[in-house]
Amino acid sequence: MSLLFTPGKIGTLEVKNRFVRAPVYEALAGTDGTVGDTMINYYQQLARGEIGLIGTGYMYVDPLGKAQKRQAGIHSDTMIPGLTRLADCVHKQGAKIAFEISHAGQQTMKSITGHHPVGPSRRRRDPSYLVKPCEMDEGQIQSTIDAFVSAAGRAVKAGSDIVYIHAGGGDLLNQFLSPFFNVRKDQWGGSDENRFRIVREIINGVRQTVSLDVPILVKLNVRDFTPFKGITPELASIYSGWLNELGVNGLELTTGVKFYNHMNCWRGEVPVKEIVSALPAWKRPVGWLFMKTLENRYNLREGWGIPDLIEIRKVTGDMALFLVGGMRRTAHMEEVLEKGYADFIALARPFISEPNFVKRVMEGKTSESSCISCNRCIAGVMHDLPTACYKNGLPGS
Repeated sequence: MSLLFTPGKIGTLEVKNRFVRAPVYEALAGTDGTVGDTMINYYQQLARGEIGLIGTGYMYVDPLGKAQKRQAGIHSDTMIPGLTRLADCVHKQGAKIAFEISHAGQQTMKSITGHHPVGPSRRRRDPSYLVKPCEMDEGQIQSTIDAFVSAAGRAVKAGSDIVYIHAGGGDLLNQFLSPFFNVRKDQWGGSDENRFRIVREIINGVRQTVSLDVPILVKLNVRDFTPFKGITPELASIYSGWLNELGVNGLELTTGVKFYNHMNCWRGEVPVKEIVSALPAWKRPVGWLFMKTLENRYNLREGWGIPDLIEIRKVTGDMALFLVGGMRRTAHMEEVLEKGYADFIALARPFISEPNFVKRVMEGKTSESSCISCNRCIAGVMHDLPTACYKNGLPGS
């Protein structure tokens, strides 16, 4: 039997196969963060496709950390009924589900949160939103820790099989971990240990709140690719070792910070026209020039994160490792598992293009994803469209 279709373990949780739907923002929740029928149907279709573990799009733990207009919320008990329906629809198909919990930090806009964005430090303006964040004070940091812990409790109460903490992609926890963003000199910055403190406090709080049988999975940047030194493989290795000591059960390594250069996050084609047309008119000339410089520089390299994963594996003990990053061919996925580089294969765009990809592989109908990595699905989100495959062009374009 193919290793891809053997059960895998994350802590005490058994997953029926090694396929994971990597968290992708769906743009299907209500503007108040509630989960309704449209989002339920979306996940039901994914679960019917025989994916072993389905990660949701990131859910905001605090209204101040909301990143997108139609992002699901997990900041209030009023969200639990919709989230419970979401978990139930996945479980009925024999799959597991993980609610990814997050705070955008600086990576949002006042038009979304109603407040000026916050971050660990009042650092230079980012090139996307052109905003300097307000530096968080002690009370705000503690409130954010409490928000993550409370969100974890809601996730488990609603049926999430895993507590999935988003500490990558440029969101708030990534900002605290990165020496590029975090230049504080107090207990929350100034050293690797202090920058890691907020993550440590969150994990300790989660362990005191939910059953020890519930696995914790962390998404961590291994390379920030910021203009000056941020998280590097060496620093990610230190952080990963500490996560292992804290009893974290799973780790997904990611790259890039969305508001500096989103192509470092997912690679492939650069849909210049579609992205630039989503910008305000005054930004389009500069946006066009910038996006054109990215063309042909980020061509997809299948499994680009494997070398980093091999190095990180040296310090992760029994943690389950998730490989995400351009995987398309099942033969390559099988090789990754056989060599012990990773325990699970996480796919994002392939499941946007083909929700039933795993089922078709099981039936012998395909051995390679149909995704062409055109990235128009990402451009669609910038146009406030639901996450879907737009390889034939965006509606109305």
